[in-house]
Amino acid sequence: MSTMNISLPDSLKHYVDQQVANRGYGTSSEYVRELIRHDQDRQRLRRLLLEGASSAPGAPVDDDYFAALRKRAQGR
Repeated sequence: MSTMNISLPDSLKHYVDQQVANRGYGTSSEYVRELIRHDQDRQRLRRLLLEGASSAPGAPVDDDYFAALRKRAQGR
């Protein structure tokens, strides 16, 4: 694992310390890693939403669609 040093103003350092103490993180590094993972997830979701919005319309989702989906999920 690599090390990265960051500089924070006192107010942000205090906030991070509070999050570590109040939310059960072992270290500030754990908290920052979780923030980065959440940001990666958010960016991935945004990319998928944009891809979906720019794609051609799919088949309509109606009762028949859900019936077929239930059938597939139940193993036919």
